[in-house]
Amino acid sequence: MRLFNHWQVKEKMSYSQAISLLTSQKKFRIKLGLERVLELLKLLNNPQENIKIIHVAGTNGKGSTCAMLESVLRHADYKTGLYTSPHLVDYTERIKINNNEIAKEQFADLIFKIIKLSKDYDIAATEFEILTVAAFEYFDQNNVDIVLLETGLGGRLDATNVITKPILSIITSISLDHTDRLGDTIEKIAFEKAGIIKRTQPVVVSKLNKGLNIIKEIAQQKNSKVLLSDCSDYELDKFKIKTPEEEYELPLLGYWQMENLSVVLESVNYLSSIGFNISLDMLKQGLKNVKWSARMQYLQEKNILLDGAHNESAATLLRKSLDFYFPNKKIVWVYSSLNTKNYKSIIKKLFKRHDKVICTNVPSAASVEPYLLKKDVLSINPKQEVYEKAELEAAIKLAISINTDNEDSLCVIAGSFYTIGYVLPILLS
Repeated sequence: MRLFNHWQVKEKMSYSQAISLLTSQKKFRIKLGLERVLELLKLLNNPQENIKIIHVAGTNGKGSTCAMLESVLRHADYKTGLYTSPHLVDYTERIKINNNEIAKEQFADLIFKIIKLSKDYDIAATEFEILTVAAFEYFDQNNVDIVLLETGLGGRLDATNVITKPILSIITSISLDHTDRLGDTIEKIAFEKAGIIKRTQPVVVSKLNKGLNIIKEIAQQKNSKVLLSDCSDYELDKFKIKTPEEEYELPLLGYWQMENLSVVLESVNYLSSIGFNISLDMLKQGLKNVKWSARMQYLQEKNILLDGAHNESAATLLRKSLDFYFPNKKIVWVYSSLNTKNYKSIIKKLFKRHDKVICTNVPSAASVEPYLLKKDVLSINPKQEVYEKAELEAAIKLAISINTDNEDSLCVIAGSFYTIGYVLPILLS
């Protein structure tokens, strides 16, 4: 078989051309399974086998947990790789070394080579599978010390689950999401997430995790030690989280960050026990300087808050967090949703009777029409002040005008990461 490192490519492709080619691989054709990724990686001499990896699955909190651990390890002078999804603006956000995005030219070269390889060997890889292979190859080429690897969907059959021996697995909060793919109960979803647990390798999970019993059962079958984190004694104080032992500055807002932090601290304890040099000061500096967009991201100068809030659990915690951080603010919502989400249930969790709601479109073909969102909002509270704007720009303009007229209000844009990714560069320009 012809190996990749013997294959010369003469063509050059721009970033935009690479994205066009990548998205033509049928972005929404999700084919769970490992065979195609394994075939491609074999042609690349299995770069994933050369990397130390922390593998992270879960419904909510995966990205924040990965971002915190990456920042801590980087502040401890380790060369870090970070693979996450989805991106907000550019695909290069998904693949980072030392928190720096892969250069667009390098990204384009990798994507083109892997797609050409898949065509040459008739491997019908999906977009996410190609991105995953590209990430492994990039991290191996650059000799990173450790990679934070986030699953895309599920765990057991997720493209990232081709690794055979991660140094640690982490399973964050589990709730109902992607039920058409992962199952319609917490137990079924937990079974899929727990598929990342590898034989004899430990797994970190919070005591609050709804799928804990299933995770423990699978870990026992694989002789994998379960390292339990506990945030029951934590206190949230705006930008600080107090544990019984220490106080940590954390710029990431949200009630859920207490549980995420407990998972991170338990993971750091384990890493220290196997030889990683992470002092308390490195830990605190890493947490203090962590950044993670679109998860309760507050743009103070514009008085706008951004959050995906794309499932019931995330919506419940967002509402609780808004009431904690902004107890006296009247909320002006710009809300949109994909039709793959249980948006009717999400609406019940998010909006209170005195909130103002502007329903709009997600920049996606799978968007729920604003008039349908408005209808559902009014079915819950007929007296709710609801607006309908087909154009996202018009919805934001209306929200800002309402927000400007009342200093006691706060604009919250939520419901889809696609929407956040579209508006974020506009708001930050």
